[in-house]
Amino acid sequence: MSGVLLLDKALGASSNKAVQSIKRLFFATKCGHTGTLDPMATGLLPLCLGEATKFSAMLLGADKTYQATLILGYLSTTGDTEGEISKVINDDFCPPTRQYCDRILTQFIGTITQIPPMYSALKYQGRPLYAYARDGKTVERKARQVQIYQLHIESLQEYELRLTIHCSTGTYIRTLAEDIGKALGYGGAYLTQLRRTRIDCFDIAQAQTFATLEKLDTVSRDGCLLPIDCLLQKFQAITLDDAAVLHITQGRIVSDQLKNVLPKDTSIRLYNPQQQFLGLGTVTHDQKIIAKRLLATHKYSII
Repeated sequence: MSGVLLLDKALGASSNKAVQSIKRLFFATKCGHTGTLDPMATGLLPLCLGEATKFSAMLLGADKTYQATLILGYLSTTGDTEGEISKVINDDFCPPTRQYCDRILTQFIGTITQIPPMYSALKYQGRPLYAYARDGKTVERKARQVQIYQLHIESLQEYELRLTIHCSTGTYIRTLAEDIGKALGYGGAYLTQLRRTRIDCFDIAQAQTFATLEKLDTVSRDGCLLPIDCLLQKFQAITLDDAAVLHITQGRIVSDQLKNVLPKDTSIRLYNPQQQFLGLGTVTHDQKIIAKRLLATHKYSII
């Protein structure tokens, strides 16, 4: 069984637990995710089954959209509800206005600099930072630049600010929440809810919950899988003739298959005459095609 499943991950489940549950449910030999979601976060988690795992890295650098709920005036040791919460504003503070929040949020649009939080999966000397944090240790982290494309206020009630955030990969939403709270003059903020609603071209509306998948029969469940090449739509598609298909699957270079001149090292999607997906190829300097990553067998191209 091979394909891409868009899972709506439940609250409290780790990404690894979600992978193992789906692997058992679909009787898949291989299964992997395309980007971790913390247990306290819900929402879109694309999972690659079988041969699709060969292309799971394609979404790691994709832009993402989140819905985040912040509580202003408080800090958490983990940046969310799982840490120790402390109040950092005085009782005489007043809640912010929406107009004021809109004005301050414009400071975060564009390229910003973040320091990764200690409670993150980023590794230092082979260990994730959260392992050091749980031991009461702090490790020096290098600042990194990320892109914030959009910050939209969905609601503002007292000190609770709900945002839709469209950002680049590598953005730490907990860090962003804390920085927004400081910029607003409330000493910080922490996340009470986080939901990922979009990755690249995939939307949460396309996703299925594990509870729903469990109730489906095998045929209906398998029908929830997307074809492998849905991960690769940014690459141009090339249809090979029968001879070229044979050559490329044998590891040989093929020529006379490109209709347009393409830059060297361009990645392209390869299909046979029946429009079955074969895998990715690369264009050489003399406009020939070599295999980059192919499926193990043609039958995996159709679910």
